[in-house]
Amino acid sequence: MDLHKSPAPTDDRPVPPAELRCSDADRDRITDILRDALAEGRLTAEEHAERVEGVLHAKTVGELDRFVRDLPAALPQALDFARAGRYPHRRTAPVYAAPPDRPAAGSIPREPDENVVAVFSSAIRRGRWRPRRRTHAYAIFGSVEIDLSEALFEYQQVVIKAVSVFGDVQIRVPENVSLRSTGGGVLGNFEVSPLDSGDPDAPVIHVDGLAVFGNVEAKPKRGKTVADILDRVSHKADKALRKHLGH
Repeated sequence: MDLHKSPAPTDDRPVPPAELRCSDADRDRITDILRDALAEGRLTAEEHAERVEGVLHAKTVGELDRFVRDLPAALPQALDFARAGRYPHRRTAPVYAAPPDRPAAGSIPREPDENVVAVFSSAIRRGRWRPRRRTHAYAIFGSVEIDLSEALFEYQQVVIKAVSVFGDVQIRVPENVSLRSTGGGVLGNFEVSPLDSGDPDAPVIHVDGLAVFGNVEAKPKRGKTVADILDRVSHKADKALRKHLGH
């Protein structure tokens, strides 16, 4: 028995709208509003991550309200429907083909554009860098970190082949890309958290390889999105240009 569940009402008085229990559909709508606010620059990546975390743990409509109270656009209509207990039909997501587990034949070179090697040492790729179409990472009694959360993607399809022998390979990606895996482990751990961005134009990261008595792990970095990063770069470039022109 779950002793932490809220007790059922004991009288016939109507429950105030703000105290109505929210559904997963309510949480999804509020999450969509927060995502749009992040893309429009109304929220920082840190604020977005914090609010999404709160939405996932919210139990009532009133608790959801406070996460979008200071945001415009679709908020009034979404919350009015929620408070009234009526829900509009959800927009049908555009139909598109989900990215395959492997890139199309011939679309990615067989030889790596870059090798990241750590033998009894560590190697790191992170920050604002440009990943190539194919990167091979080797951790042999060492550790490799490949952080794509602030990368500038020039290619939609990116392959990372990770080989860990008594080592560790950590791969981090933005949370709005697609992530696929075809690797495995031999007395080791090969763990990739699959992602599907829902955007046919989003970068697709294919992680392949092998973990032998080692560890390979790939997952999204919370609060980091491709759009947010590109917006920041564009804003800084515009600011630098205005300063250069004396405006």
